[in-house]
Amino acid sequence: MSLSSAIAGIYEVCIGVSDIESAIEYWQQFGYEMAQAGKLSAAIAQTLYQVDSSLQSVRLSHQASDHGLIRLMQWEQPRNEGLALESMKVRGNRWATTMTADVLTLLNHAEEADRAGLPIRYTLPHWEKIYNKEHQMRPFIDSAIGVREMLLLQPLTRQVLFQRFGYTVLNYGQINQQAALKASQITHMGLIVQDDRKETLRFYEDVLGLLRVRDDVETSYESSQAGREIFDLQPGEKFIVTAFDDPRSSVTDWQAVRSGRLYIVRFPEAYSLPSRFDQAQPGCLGLSLYTYRVREIENYHDRITASSARSVTEIVRDEFGDRSFSFIAPDGYFWTLIEG
Repeated sequence: MSLSSAIAGIYEVCIGVSDIESAIEYWQQFGYEMAQAGKLSAAIAQTLYQVDSSLQSVRLSHQASDHGLIRLMQWEQPRNEGLALESMKVRGNRWATTMTADVLTLLNHAEEADRAGLPIRYTLPHWEKIYNKEHQMRPFIDSAIGVREMLLLQPLTRQVLFQRFGYTVLNYGQINQQAALKASQITHMGLIVQDDRKETLRFYEDVLGLLRVRDDVETSYESSQAGREIFDLQPGEKFIVTAFDDPRSSVTDWQAVRSGRLYIVRFPEAYSLPSRFDQAQPGCLGLSLYTYRVREIENYHDRITASSARSVTEIVRDEFGDRSFSFIAPDGYFWTLIEG
């Protein structure tokens, strides 16, 4: 079996929580529902996640989606409080992006939470062109084609929400219209690196077998108000994006792309970015882990063991009974692969 048929889009975003029931209620508003529950002893959690604590987890599904799911992980003894409201411009940062049909309702909730004194950080839904950025639109004459996107940081969630205008992409997110916040499954996930030579990016393509669909896409303080506010850019600063997709996606046809995408945001090595990996790994509260579901897990275990990845665990049963193993990628991020 080729790698292109053995892996799909990012399967789960894993979130450390202090109260599973309240976390389920939150994500139900985005169209998720409880699908599975499971537990692990501290001994097995140490083997698989390198956390010496027993674990209770719940997997949340979103309609019929096979990617962009959520795993809520409640540790008996959490490592720490996680990134909380920390800036997005730190190494170790992860976030999850979701499509909505009503970004203004999300803004309304964010403003109400702020007025109530709840811990929250957010931006306004800024307008961004996604495709054909060089085209000069005639206001009030031409169709407005783009997205409104906003950042929403809370102690246990690091989210970017976007609403499309003037276009659709069939396989890139399916909105649950019955959900209070009219949201899709998580469509893409991100992480921050500093690697001018792009050596660590090769792991996702050459070892995991993902499809590199966008490369060296630059965003600067001057070019994007959304990018400026979401990533705390200062005048003259920039970042560069490389995206990796489900191999069934497309490099040339944007209408054929699929969600489950991994966005790697590279800041130049000359910038002084804090390292927060110790606050964004299994055992921490908040976003702490991504998973991929793969076929022929032994093949992946062999490939990753032979690569420049570190701390590759043995294959064991996770809290849902699935054969799994974990590792730290060359860029420092902790991953788990699940047989499916």
